Amino acid sequence: MKKSVFLLVLLNVSIAQSQKIYTVPYSYMADLNVFVTNKDYKADLNVYKVSKPYEIKNNSGLWFFTNKKYDSDKKIFFCDYEYQADLKIFFVKKKYQAKWKNSEKKHLLF
Repeated sequence: MKKSVFLLVLLNVSIAQSQKIYTVPYSYMADLNVFVTNKDYKADLNVYKVSKPYEIKNNSGLWFFTNKKYDSDKKIFFCDYEYQADLKIFFVKKKYQAKWKNSEKKHLLF
């Protein structure tokens, strides 16, 4: 029983922090290739950049960009072309607009 509770707590902690992002300079260094679209209807995920890591809520599209690779949960590379991307995102201006539009790709950020 204690092990089950511990595993659940551990899982929740890792999910809650699954949106700390570090940008890498080359595709081969990344966990994920990302393309930024200019229209929200083309995106798999609407992303809002938060200024503090404690603002992250699960896998909801709230991203905190960190300057330290060891502090990140995912390393991403911003592609130049849509066909190179594993995930297409659109940056939104309001926090409430952050959301998944293609839930089939949610697993990419776990």
